[in-house]
Amino acid sequence: MDPKTTFLSCDWGTSSFRLRLVERAGLKVLAEAKSKEGNAAIAELWKEANQPPEQRAEFYLAVLQKHLKTLEEAVKTSLDDVSVVISGMASSTIGMMELPYKPLPFATDGSDLAVKTIAPTEENFQHPVLLVSGVRSDDDVMRGEEVQLVGCRFETTTQEQLFLHPGTHAKHVLVRDGQAVALKTYMTGELFSLLSKESILVASVEEGQKLEEGRNLHWFEQGVRHSQKANVLHNIFLVRTNELFKKASKAENYFYLSGLLIGSECHGLVASPPTRITLAGEDVLVAHYGAALRILGLAERCHIETKTAEEVTLNGHLSVLNHQQPK
Repeated sequence: MDPKTTFLSCDWGTSSFRLRLVERAGLKVLAEAKSKEGNAAIAELWKEANQPPEQRAEFYLAVLQKHLKTLEEAVKTSLDDVSVVISGMASSTIGMMELPYKPLPFATDGSDLAVKTIAPTEENFQHPVLLVSGVRSDDDVMRGEEVQLVGCRFETTTQEQLFLHPGTHAKHVLVRDGQAVALKTYMTGELFSLLSKESILVASVEEGQKLEEGRNLHWFEQGVRHSQKANVLHNIFLVRTNELFKKASKAENYFYLSGLLIGSECHGLVASPPTRITLAGEDVLVAHYGAALRILGLAERCHIETKTAEEVTLNGHLSVLNHQQPK
């Protein structure tokens, strides 16, 4: 495989691992491997192995090597010398090598992100590795989303643009003049999981349906609108009384809770909307956030663009690679 025309994209999170062989031209995915071997799980295996600290990176690269062999079998050729770009929690305290955060601001073209180059070795790992570190403000951090922001290819303009990445810990990053200048994290996804799976609300919600089914969208809209009118700590108790008084089914309540939390997260955008919002992430979450932004009237006040998690991750990885290894 020609290392000048292909690269390996590795998105290595806390609980998941994904590796893709990608054509640089057109970003076509030629082969893919994924597993639950996230950094948290590998960190536990590393502790159990009781190896010297200097062998930590090698231990993690052995996991990567296993998945590289799967890709080689899929494309029926050697991938030696093909560069690997790794983002996510691999550069954290539970990853292969802890790297310091890049302080805000950073260039949205990926030219000045904090990157560690790991040279290939003939004996153990025959691939150049670019390990991308995260980004920090004075009071907030992110790892992985900075690459996805780069992959959105923001226009360089004095107008304020917002990168919105929904997830367990949703990220809002403000972009201006080709620089990411401010960062806020919202624990929306984690709070939703805790409330719907471990709180008194467990008996009042039911997962499994889609937003567009039945009256789910109506109840999602109710949640978004209610989030703008009352304190969220009161609103979430209405999930219980909705079911108790038979106002909503458990499935409808599930979307009502989702609307409450997403609406609360986006509350500040209503008062001060950016010129553009780029919403990037997993399809289901992007659909929910897109609906919430429309319900809040933001689609009428600013341009909203949606992108897939795969698209922005691959774009971001290639941008970082091109800046580190110019064509």
